[in-house]
Amino acid sequence: MALPLEELNLDGEVEGEEMLTERAPLKESRLYRTSFPGAVRKRAYIFDGEGNYYNKDWDLVEGRGNEFCWYHVELPKGNQNLSQSAQYLIDVLCPPLKLQDILSLVSNGPFCGHVDGALVFRVNSPGTASGKFTFRIAARVTENSVITVSLGRVPRLGFSPVGESLLSEIPSVESPNHVRGEKEKEKGGIVIREHVLEFLLTMNHSEEADNPVPKSVAKLVIHVIDTHVDHIQDIVTKLEIDLDGVEFELDRGGFALKKQMLDDRRFPKMHLDLQRLLQVIAHGEQVFPRVKEKCASKHWFAHEDISSLEELISRLRRLKENVGFIANRVTAIQAGLDSWQAEQINRKLYYLSFLSIIFLPLSIVTGVFGMNVGGVPWTEQRDPKLKDGFRNVIFLCFAVLLFVLLCFIVPAIYTRVAAWRRKREMRKSWSFNRKPFLRKSLGGEERGGYLRL
Repeated sequence: MALPLEELNLDGEVEGEEMLTERAPLKESRLYRTSFPGAVRKRAYIFDGEGNYYNKDWDLVEGRGNEFCWYHVELPKGNQNLSQSAQYLIDVLCPPLKLQDILSLVSNGPFCGHVDGALVFRVNSPGTASGKFTFRIAARVTENSVITVSLGRVPRLGFSPVGESLLSEIPSVESPNHVRGEKEKEKGGIVIREHVLEFLLTMNHSEEADNPVPKSVAKLVIHVIDTHVDHIQDIVTKLEIDLDGVEFELDRGGFALKKQMLDDRRFPKMHLDLQRLLQVIAHGEQVFPRVKEKCASKHWFAHEDISSLEELISRLRRLKENVGFIANRVTAIQAGLDSWQAEQINRKLYYLSFLSIIFLPLSIVTGVFGMNVGGVPWTEQRDPKLKDGFRNVIFLCFAVLLFVLLCFIVPAIYTRVAAWRRKREMRKSWSFNRKPFLRKSLGGEERGGYLRL
């Protein structure tokens, strides 16, 4: 178990000058260590075990008795690599944490195990830190303290006073048809605008002020995992809303909108984002069952806490199914756009072939002008025996053009006529079936008992 900073200071005073020579290299290395003031956000809480919490200094000291502490580090969503993120954690968590603790918290991929006597688990997806679908959450759990690391802000992860919650206020909607004035002041409450409502509708959870204060370390671990699952649920809900809007635009849009979506490769990119999200959920499915197994042996983990973990694992599996449904919708929309694009290409090829067929007789005519055919106008061919040659060739070209056009037109006409006859037969059958039942039955007896369907 890590020692508090006060004990470390006492040890240093007791050793005195005898340890000065041994600690001098450590001080020099500390001077050369890179410091990043303000690079990460830090939050520290202490819980009394009775449903109350207080903000505390960042000293990384564990609680005593029923008290337990929580230290959270929020890494920035920038373009930094893993080594820079590790430097951030070393700067704020060392000491008392060691290098193996830092590496277990910041590395990529799923992990769950004991490191230096503490339970460490992480769900860190690979990818750039600035990616929209890059999720990283890691925790180091002991009996009286929890240290968590997240990439970016996780909604509802922290705690705040109840009075600061927007959800506890009496709302009044701002109507665009009315001017702001005394009526809205008489109503009281806070005016909720449309974009704020749209944001709140994408949330599947409450705010920080509405979080129940955990009374044990087990409840705090469940709270951290629950907020991670809620964060994924928010992303899935936003994807569903965006996909519904895209489908609505496709139904209303025309040629330009579909071509722009194909040029932007919008749906292949969305499909890649869904695969990244599925990878995050798969990491959670690997880690959280192992967390449940390892926590079941802890005396400070109750049976109801294990049941809560099982419920969170079930939520993850349902989220995976939901993301699979969204991926199928994206694939179907992309297949529809591909078929539309193929249809446009076929139509252009059809027009091109039709134009080439129209100009085919003209090529024959140009070939005729190069032949020794009599009767060609604007020439000096005056032989009476050959005067009808050019006219006969023109008639032949016209016959070829007419034959080619008939080859295209006759099948279309036949299809139209066949469809018209089929519709006429169906209309006759429907009008016959709408006759009175008695009349149809009498007519059926005369025909031997058969009714026309």
